[in-house]
Amino acid sequence: MQFPESWLRAFCNPPLNTEQLAETLTMGGFEVEEIRPAAPPFGGIVIGEIKEAVQHPDADRLRVCQVDVGAAGDGALLNIVCGAPNARVGIKVPCAMVGAELPPGEDGKPFKIKVGKLRGVQSFGMLCSARELGISDEHGGLLELPTDAPLGQNVREYLRLDDALLTIKLTPNLAHGLSVYGIARELAALTGAPLHTPAIPAVPATMSETLPVQVQAADLCGRFSGRIVKGVNPQATTPAWMVEQLARCGQRSVSPLVDISNYVMFEYGQPSHIFDLDKIEGSLHVRWARAGESLELLNGNTVALDEQVGVIADERQVESLAGIMGGNATAVGDATRNIYIEAAFWHPEAIQGRSRRFNFATDAGHRFERGVDPSRTVEIIERITALVLEICGTPHTQVGPIDDQRLRLPEARPIELRVARAAKVIGMAISAQQCEEVFARLGLPCERVAHAEGEGEGEVLRVTPPPYRFDLAIEADLIEEVARIIGFNQLPDTAPLAPIVAQAPSETQRGQFAVRRLLAGLGYQETINFSFVQESWERDLAGNANPIGLLNPIAAPMSVMRSSLLGSLLSVLKFNLDRKASRVRLFEVGRVFARDASVPTSEASVQGVHQPLRVAGIAYGDAAGRQWGQAERRVDFYDLKGDVQALLAPAQAEFVPCEHPALHPGRSAQVLLHGQPIGVLGELHPKWRQQWELPHAPMLFELDWQAVLARQLPKAQPVPRHQLIERDIAIVVAEATAYAQVHQAIVQAKLPIALAHALLFDIYRPAASAGAGEQAAPGSQGGIGPGEKSLAMRLSFDGAGAALTDADIDAAVAAVVQALERAVAARLRR
Repeated sequence: MQFPESWLRAFCNPPLNTEQLAETLTMGGFEVEEIRPAAPPFGGIVIGEIKEAVQHPDADRLRVCQVDVGAAGDGALLNIVCGAPNARVGIKVPCAMVGAELPPGEDGKPFKIKVGKLRGVQSFGMLCSARELGISDEHGGLLELPTDAPLGQNVREYLRLDDALLTIKLTPNLAHGLSVYGIARELAALTGAPLHTPAIPAVPATMSETLPVQVQAADLCGRFSGRIVKGVNPQATTPAWMVEQLARCGQRSVSPLVDISNYVMFEYGQPSHIFDLDKIEGSLHVRWARAGESLELLNGNTVALDEQVGVIADERQVESLAGIMGGNATAVGDATRNIYIEAAFWHPEAIQGRSRRFNFATDAGHRFERGVDPSRTVEIIERITALVLEICGTPHTQVGPIDDQRLRLPEARPIELRVARAAKVIGMAISAQQCEEVFARLGLPCERVAHAEGEGEGEVLRVTPPPYRFDLAIEADLIEEVARIIGFNQLPDTAPLAPIVAQAPSETQRGQFAVRRLLAGLGYQETINFSFVQESWERDLAGNANPIGLLNPIAAPMSVMRSSLLGSLLSVLKFNLDRKASRVRLFEVGRVFARDASVPTSEASVQGVHQPLRVAGIAYGDAAGRQWGQAERRVDFYDLKGDVQALLAPAQAEFVPCEHPALHPGRSAQVLLHGQPIGVLGELHPKWRQQWELPHAPMLFELDWQAVLARQLPKAQPVPRHQLIERDIAIVVAEATAYAQVHQAIVQAKLPIALAHALLFDIYRPAASAGAGEQAAPGSQGGIGPGEKSLAMRLSFDGAGAALTDADIDAAVAAVVQALERAVAARLRR
């Protein structure tokens, strides 16, 4: 927001220079981005009056003027040749005398006025346009000054061109600072200087006519005020002082009625609209638009409307886009004689985002979507009416009464401030009296309500936000107000105290980067993905029918929080395959999000949301990469199982068949560690491989990160005095019997000596039932019937320091065979 310093000082004038004033506003939360003069440097230019203007004898477009500059020219008239089309007798204009310096040109050097000769006629100066003075882009003629401008006075003084223009960067919550009066109110609170609030007297009604208005949407408009004014002169000239103020706010003068509305908006922050009353059919209706309606705006664009946009309509058509821009159908013009002045309170949530839908922004929409004081609509209409009468009034002007409809205004909800809490957050001792003084300077009603019990909270103040403070909602907002009014530069310089205590890493947990390096050593590359994913990924790959949705996703497909990392890895795999990658191995460590009502809110958690860390990997393409030593082979389940075992080593994981929505039902397993499930691994389901258009299926795993980091402390064991004793046995079991069942039976068998380990080293099936890649013995079936298989195992026994005898070993082998007979109906192969 840009405005002149002089306008600000008209409301609040603290004893500070421009730089100090800007610093005060910046430290108070209203950052001053730029300070620049209203005009570039120049000198020697005074006010002159053209006393005579005759045609140049040798140039059709030049006039020879006699200019009176008063005492600045010792009473003598200056002979000046001028080519401006509006150079005529009687007007007062800026006159650059000989020796004057005009603003620097494109080369950056000032232009100095000298005695010149134009087509044989000497010229002792130069008459200036606004562009030549650097105060606007108007260059169609001389800058005409008011007729009462004093001759000979310096133009910089008369036009206040040494006035500074301040540009303030406001955060979206500071809607109360979107006016000169609003900034002045904050400046008064920051400096303690008095705030001048001009009285706005009511303009008495001279007729009883009103315009019927029906507000049909209280959720759109909370208050609507309006008044009829008849017999105005729209062709009146906007006063120079108003044009100047608008220009210094960055606003171009349009017409007197529009200029008045804009001027009051910059003055008090309340946008308004002036309708041509004669163009309104019947009554006005404030409502939500209907599908299929359209509106031609003041900027010439025609926009299509729907039920999400608020409008003001008459009996025939839509006339205005509520809170954003008026329509062309009821715009005021040179033929306007009767007007309707409207000022309303539009709910911010009903205006927010509507301008962006139509790809434009307005000053009114910028204010309404942040919040405009709903308590001053009537005062604003009174102010606009007074200016209309002053500038556009005629002897026949009539003013109607104000029709004010209050429907649903924001409720003032008191906020309690714990003084002790404020002191703790701000970092300095603060008393309740200081807080009360701050709120009094800000104009915030405040009262002491109680002494809070427990934890030494101390005194509590209850503050009721005024209607123009939409940014005050919670205790932290009040603490911020106290801090900025007291002054951030008043906070003590306290060095942070943080004890540095060396902590030895736990031996029961591996370092996170060590695990990452291990995965990198296995050939995987790390990837990092967004935590929000497509809802279909959650439904298809995680079986999550109720994922955690985002209220404001950054993109439509990324609308839910992920509960599995597999979808993200498949997306990265697809991205690489589309770019001709033939072998891809990736892993990711990231959080997943699942609903869990038992999770409370804390500094690291959100109520009802469980956020564990997981590690997941994907392998696609050749198992070992292209090389000369072995033939190419696609990565399979057992390759990935080996990687997971290496990742978890030295812990021994168990792998049991399972079903997972993302994985092949016959080629997937659940990973168990110490009997507890920690994840899954397997081949991608054929349905999803086809849907993702993958040439062949990748292998995936997903594990709990904390389980991967956990590490058992090593236990020292004595070196065996004797070598382990090995015995080989072959047993026949049913084809459906898994080796895990056999191994569990061996481990749980009660043996007379210790079993060090059991190793499966061969599987034999008859020729008719041999699987792919397995060889069946020719000839005899070896006593193996249909539906059976033979498992050859090597048993290693440890005598725990004692020498084992054949009898001990035979007894142990017999015990193993008996245990297998009982557990899996196995028999020794003969």
